Amino acid sequence: MEGVEKVRSFNRTVTRRLGVLNERYLGRDRPLVESRLLFEIGAQGAAVRELRLRLGLDSGFASRLLRGLERKKLVRTDPTGADGRVRIARLTRSGLAELERLNSLSDDLARSMLAPLSPDQAQRLVAAMGEVDRLLCASSIEFGEADPRTVDAEGCLQKYYAELAARFPNGFELHADDAPAAEDLLPPAGCMLLVRLFGEPVGCGGIRTLEPGLGEIKRMWLSPRVRGLGLGRRLLAELERTGMARKLRTIRLDTHGSLAEALHLYRACGYREIPRYNANPYAQHWFEKSLS
Repeated sequence: MEGVEKVRSFNRTVTRRLGVLNERYLGRDRPLVESRLLFEIGAQGAAVRELRLRLGLDSGFASRLLRGLERKKLVRTDPTGADGRVRIARLTRSGLAELERLNSLSDDLARSMLAPLSPDQAQRLVAAMGEVDRLLCASSIEFGEADPRTVDAEGCLQKYYAELAARFPNGFELHADDAPAAEDLLPPAGCMLLVRLFGEPVGCGGIRTLEPGLGEIKRMWLSPRVRGLGLGRRLLAELERTGMARKLRTIRLDTHGSLAEALHLYRACGYREIPRYNANPYAQHWFEKSLS
């Protein structure tokens, strides 16, 4: 398959040019994975669980990497919280100095890739890298069911509510909304999907049963950082498949007139406008689609 071979060739070129195969990445006394871990911990520190998710590391490997950096006096790992089960990795003073050095060397590496090129070539390379970065993010998105009462789900919902409050001309108050209770988005009556990028929640959407065979999509939101990747269509399609798996034949949803991108998405995906079917004071458009 031509596409697969081109991807593999690209991977070989990139790994060679970036020097990631060298055990002394950027000339330091550690491989890329340890340097990347220092970068992800950063000046503010990070929970060990979050580091594992961001980098796609299993628990044992991440622990070994952190112990190695602790032996080098670059990192310390402290328990936090009442039960001590949440561990936070923080850079020591030496670790912060090393991070600063790594950032400087990384800048030098980037400049070395652009310097030999003409201005036009350099601009094309930077633009191509930006496009590749976005497409790789799009291909790394994962959808999964989640309990709407979890921290990750609640975090997405709070960002969704904040965006509505900022975009609606008269603001948004949750208590005035025709909002489903968390229990309405739990199986078997409903379901919530979380959208994750490298383990981080970047979107959500819920579906609930209104009556046998009829469901409603609610709380569909994507983080601004992943918009423009075609994820709206993908999330909507995932919610529709979830509805069909729950024997729903028809799906409904509503939206506000100020959400122009949402209106365009629903119409483009086959939803037709119908009369008001609920008491949501923020709804100005109501849609329906047959899933059968």
